[in-house]
Amino acid sequence: MRFTCPFVAPVKERGMIKIEELLKLMAKENASDLIIKTGGCPAMRINGQVRFVGDEAVSGDTVKSFVENLIGPSEIKKFRETGAVDRAVAVEGVGRFRCNIFRQAGRLALVFRYVKRNIPSFKDLHLPVEPMKNLASLKRGLVLATGVAGSGKSTTLAAMVEFLNKNFAKHIITIEDPVEYLFEDRMSMVSQREIGTDSPSFAAALKQSLRQAPDVIMIGEMRDKDTMEAALQAAETGHLVFSTLHTVNAVQTVERIISLFPPHQHELLRMELALNLAGVVSLRLLRLKNGEGQMPAVEILTNTPTVREILLEGRTKELPKALAEGQYYGTMTFNQSLIRLYESGNIELEDALSASDNPDELKLQMRGITKGGVGIAG
Repeated sequence: MRFTCPFVAPVKERGMIKIEELLKLMAKENASDLIIKTGGCPAMRINGQVRFVGDEAVSGDTVKSFVENLIGPSEIKKFRETGAVDRAVAVEGVGRFRCNIFRQAGRLALVFRYVKRNIPSFKDLHLPVEPMKNLASLKRGLVLATGVAGSGKSTTLAAMVEFLNKNFAKHIITIEDPVEYLFEDRMSMVSQREIGTDSPSFAAALKQSLRQAPDVIMIGEMRDKDTMEAALQAAETGHLVFSTLHTVNAVQTVERIISLFPPHQHELLRMELALNLAGVVSLRLLRLKNGEGQMPAVEILTNTPTVREILLEGRTKELPKALAEGQYYGTMTFNQSLIRLYESGNIELEDALSASDNPDELKLQMRGITKGGVGIAG
C-alpha cells in the first residue's frame, strides 16, 4: 500500500518542484527523512513510515542544479571516486539538514535528515536520564551510541555533548562529516571540526585533536580500524571519547570492534576494551501505541566489574546476563527497557516482542505484567 501526504502548492514554482520548499515541508510535518531520486516522486519518513509527497516526479535538472550549488570541487572529486558524499544544508528560518548525495540506477539521488535547531535533552529523547548523565560525566573512557541508521545515535551524542556544555567547564572537540548540530559555548568551549573542510579523515582529525587540549572528543562515526585505534588511545590517555557504531547491541558492538583488528591483536584488544570501554548505549526506535511518533528502547552497558572480567576473558555472549544483573551500576537490557515502555502504555505488545533480541524470554516476563505481576524490577 502506497502512503501519501498532502501535496502543498508552495513546493512548486513555475511547474517545477523546489527542493528547498520540500525541506520546509519536511520540517513542518516533523519528518525525519526526505528521499529524492531523479525521475521519482519525493517521499518523507514520518513516524517511521515512508509517505510520498504528491504524484509528480522530480526532474534531473532540479536535482543536478541543487547538487551543483551545494558541493565544491573537492566534494565533486570525492563523489566521483566513492559514489556518495555528505553535506550539511541550512535553510533560513527552518534549520539544518544532513544531506547524502549518491547515485542509483546511474542517476542522482538525495536523502536529507532533519537536524532540529534545539539540541534535545535526555528527557526530550525519552532516554533514562540518570544513567545517561553518569555516562556523559565520566572523566575518561570510550562511550558508544549504537543502532541502525535513523535510530537516534547522532542525536544522543549531541545530547551528551550539550549536557556537558551546560554543566561542566571543559574543552569539547567534535569531529563530524558533516557538522550537524551547532553548539554555542556555555560553561564549556566547543570546537567543531568537519571532515573535508578542517581535516582529511576521522583518524587524522582524532590524532590532531590530542594536541588541541581536549577534555572530551566526540567522533561522528567509527568507520575503520585507524579511527577505533586512535579513539582507544585517546581514552587510555585520559580523555572522554563519544562515538557511534552501526551495531544493534552490546554483544555485536564488542564483536565488531574486535573484528576490525587482525587475530594476533585480539588478546591485547580485549584488555584495552576491559580498561577503556566505559559504556555502550544501543537504541531501537518503536512506534508509539497512539501512532504519533516513536520512542527508543535502550540497552545500556557500563564498565562494571563483571563486564570488565567478561571483556578481558572474551566471554562476550555472557554480556546480556551481566547487563540484566547490573542495574545497580546503571546497566539495562533491551527486555527491561521494552517492559517499561509496555507497562507505561507507550507501545503494543507485538512491537515489543518484534524488537526484542530474546522474545521468548520477554514473553515470559510479560506474563507477570498481564496477570498483575510486577515484571522486572527497576
